[in-house]
Amino acid sequence: MSKKANIYFIISVFAMLLIGCTTPDKFDLKQLTRIDIEVVKADESYEEAEMITDEESIDSLRKVFKQIKWEPNVEPKMSGREDLKATLFFRYDKNMPERLFEYRIWINQKNDTATIISNNEKEGYGILDKEHAQTLEDILLNK
Repeated sequence: MSKKANIYFIISVFAMLLIGCTTPDKFDLKQLTRIDIEVVKADESYEEAEMITDEESIDSLRKVFKQIKWEPNVEPKMSGREDLKATLFFRYDKNMPERLFEYRIWINQKNDTATIISNNEKEGYGILDKEHAQTLEDILLNK
């Protein structure tokens, strides 16, 4: 093989590896496989994480998360610690590890809504209305 052919071969292999190892920018809620919940205790530490894996709860949470009104470029200042932290596990390819996103959730007792801050840049800060906030609370806190 010529030197030029070797270079093209190496570039081709490198390009295939690079393309094969990229992760998608957007995760579909259909890819949600598991949720870990950590409730904040009175001393502001977290309780031991509890896992939600049953399909009925996962499906309900998919529906709730679709209702969140996201504001990606807002960095809110929240008073106090979140009420709970939820880690969502997304599997977009069975041959790759799951992708995790963390959600800090405040349950607003005054107006029965929920405020959510995501570590996913495309989501950021979100609000959940009264009806869906209650469903979220029921699923996450009454496991």
